[in-house]
Amino acid sequence: MHLVPDILLFVVTLLGGLLPILTPPLNDQKMHLLLAFSGSFLLGITCLHLLPETFVELPEKAGVYLLFGFFLQLIIQRATHGVEHGHAHFHGDARATIVPILVGLSVHAFMEGMPLGFNYRNAATNPSLYLAVGAHKLPEAMLLGILLNQAFGKSRALVFVLLFSLVTPCSALLASFLGHNFGAMANTVAILVPIVAGAFIHIATTIFFESGTKHHSLTRQKIVAMIFGIGLAAFTLLFE
Repeated sequence: MHLVPDILLFVVTLLGGLLPILTPPLNDQKMHLLLAFSGSFLLGITCLHLLPETFVELPEKAGVYLLFGFFLQLIIQRATHGVEHGHAHFHGDARATIVPILVGLSVHAFMEGMPLGFNYRNAATNPSLYLAVGAHKLPEAMLLGILLNQAFGKSRALVFVLLFSLVTPCSALLASFLGHNFGAMANTVAILVPIVAGAFIHIATTIFFESGTKHHSLTRQKIVAMIFGIGLAAFTLLFE
């Protein structure tokens, strides 16, 4: 089990959720740049590490599971209103809207944790994936923190952020435990990896083409953030 990375992932998510509750949140421009970086880094790690591992483990059915994960994320997005890729606005009553957002994001967070508990052929895949998920969780938790604070106030928002921060690390620990102790579950976890990879591709590409700028255009700063994210993902190949 990867206990230390799971603890660090919990801390990153918790800090991301606490920051907009305890301090003034980032302005839109800075948040959009952070999302562009995290989305490109997540896409880079998915393409350079996760997909090669997936096609080795499941050469014939990997594409089917990838497509399933892509469209599953599309369904989850209907509940989350796109918080995981940059949308942070309520439509209607805040308290009524936050419930499906919390449920949808929790399902999404649980899915994210499953590949972290998997044993990969390449030693660089797991730490690279932890970095990518952590980079994604930071802005996601920040946006969720903003919405929770608006819906419930500071005290209750802190509790929900704490609980949400536990979902992905606990999912990773559960996947690792099941994979090590139950042979049938190890095969199930292997199937979940390409499903989550498909969801990652959906999130990253949505960040690129929908979030962050007027008329969905790409600013120079956003392009630089995306190049930096892809470049950092490519850099992890040096550790293979």
